[in-house]
Parts: sequence; structure tokens; C-alpha cells
Amino acid sequence: MTTADAPTVPRDIVGEDLASLSRRLDTVFTDMSGDDLLITGGAGFLGYYLVQAPLAWNAANPERAPLRVTVHDNFLRGVPDWLSQLDDPALRIVTRSVLDPMPVDEPRFDWIIHAASVASPIYYRQYPIETMDANVNGLRLLLDHLKDRAGGDHPVRGFAFFSTSEIYGDPDPEFIPTDETYRGRVSCTGPRACYDESKRYGETLCVNFARQYDLPIGIIRPFNNYGPGLRIDDGRVLPDLARDVLNDRDVVLLSDGSATRTFCYVADAITGYYLILGGSADHPGDSFNVGTDRPEISMRELADRVTDLGRKLFDYQGEVVLATSDDPEYLTDNPNRRCPVIDKARTLLGYEPEVGIDEGLERALLWYEQQDER
Repeated sequence: MTTADAPTVPRDIVGEDLASLSRRLDTVFTDMSGDDLLITGGAGFLGYYLVQAPLAWNAANPERAPLRVTVHDNFLRGVPDWLSQLDDPALRIVTRSVLDPMPVDEPRFDWIIHAASVASPIYYRQYPIETMDANVNGLRLLLDHLKDRAGGDHPVRGFAFFSTSEIYGDPDPEFIPTDETYRGRVSCTGPRACYDESKRYGETLCVNFARQYDLPIGIIRPFNNYGPGLRIDDGRVLPDLARDVLNDRDVVLLSDGSATRTFCYVADAITGYYLILGGSADHPGDSFNVGTDRPEISMRELADRVTDLGRKLFDYQGEVVLATSDDPEYLTDNPNRRCPVIDKARTLLGYEPEVGIDEGLERALLWYEQQDER
């Protein structure tokens, strides 16, 4: 067989990302070496790399004490294959609702990431009460846990709460790009309010616990993450586009395509999230935008980029079609623009996105193509 006839070896997108995360987060994970980390909601999209990144760092640094990872999740949408297939002595998986008190037989966690929440608009509108419960009542239980341990011999070293860029609502144009000081323009009764308002109240809880009890609490405001781990049936824009391309059918946009966003590749975002966790004792109660500040592109341009990549990678033959959703509230309270200022994370945490939009979209499409489900 000649070199030209040799079969193409699929790119190991996940392996490449985990190697990058191990490099970029070496200082953070070195400080956590030998500690216990709890990730609530670790079976979700962001849990995909939140869980695997420290395990990959452990494997790359066998001379150091491993960072032990525990996942708590109620598995509302089932146990994902990637999580059940992880075979690592440093990983524990526990079926548990964040609304239940911390079990007395659990390790004394040194670090806690609260990522337990429904985050896709399609699903949090189906589960509004559960969404609010996780972001408020579940958070309160964890913060009480931090407070109770603060005066003991084994306090929690760092805590990070996943808020959202949706706390800004649909900003006035003069506040775009948006920094952390913007107070938001958000409906408290609309179809998205269960998510937006519970995250806003969650931030209020975090800030006041940090101030009153001197607790190491960081607040994460993600901006439009995408990439490996985001299920193709999630209902957010990129997996919807990818599914159409991989099934070689027309890409359907359920809008006029004019709304704009910046899109942050998940490996860049995860780097920012762990920097916030590791720096939570130095910046208690602080909130940080995590995303990329350029380019801000329209939904139509995103669809065009995805279809162009589909033609390049998979000989895709479809085109972009504009349509209207059957759901009359599909676009209600949907922000017209979303673009962050990330100077605070850059200056205080050393955060810097590395993966551009075209590279990130290609990585995401290749990852989706390698999955079994379409």
C-alpha cells in the first residue's frame, strides 16, 4: 500500500484539547495536586472537559499527587457514555441531586464547582422549577456547606458558581461589548426567566456569602461556548447546524439570522473556568466574563461558515434556509447581540482565548462527525 492509499486516521480532537488544557492549567492543577474536587452537574456539556481535564493532567504528571475528582449529578437526561466509560481511579461518580444535603460519608472537598443546571433554552423551558431549584436552593446548600467548614481545620479552598451571560438580558446597544459592571435588561416573567433570574439571584447569594463569611467564591459568566461535549440534540444553534450538515440536508435557521454573538471554543472556556476557581480566594465574590471578544458574527454568518466547512470536510451539498419556529415564544427575550468585554479575566487571571472561530468550528464538526448519533 502506498502512502497515498493509506487510510486517513481521524484526528483526536479530544486528546488535542486535553493536552492543551494540561499545559495551560498546569499552575492551577499543580496547586490542587493531592486535593479533592467536586463538580456538581458534571454530566453536562461543560462537565465533559471539566471532568476530563484534571484527569488528563494527572496522567501527564504521574510524579505528582493526583487531583481526585467527584461528580455529583441527578442524570436527568441519563448517564452519558463518555462519563460511564471513563476508567480512572481518581474519578468517583455519584448519583445525587444537588437539592440533597451533602452526604456525611463524602470526602472533605477542597474545591467545588457548581455546574448543576439545565442550560439549553429548549430544556430549561421544559424544566423551569428544576432549573430554579438547582440555581438557588442547591446553591444555597453548597454555600452553607462552605460557611460551616470555614471555621474548621479543613475549609474549602475554592468555589466557583456557573452563572451565565444571560444575566445581562438583551443589553442596550451602548453597553455592547458588555463588561461585568452592566446591570442587565432582563424580563423576570418571560419564558427564559426561570434561567436568567435564578442565575442572577444565585450571584446575589454568592456575593453576600463571600462578603459576610469571607468565603473563596468565584462567579463565572460564560458566553456562548461550543465544541466537544455539547450533545447534537441539545437544541442550541451549533449542534443544530452540525446535525443538518452531517445528514446532508439544508441548514435551517429559525430566525432571520440577524442576531449576533461571539462564540468561544470550549477548551478556551474551560481554561477560564479553572482560572476562576483557582483564583477564588484572591477575588472573593468577583464575577468574570469568560468567552471571546471577537469576532461578533450573525447567526446567518455562523450558518454560512458551518456550511462552507461542511463542503470542505464532508462534501456537503445543502444550503442555508430561513424558516419560522412553530413555537411562538421561540425568540421571545432572545438577545439581539451578545459580546463580552474580557479585560477583567485577562488582567486578573491571565485568561486569553487561543482558538479562533474557524479552527474551533472545524474541530467541533470533526468531533460531531466522529460520534455515533446524528
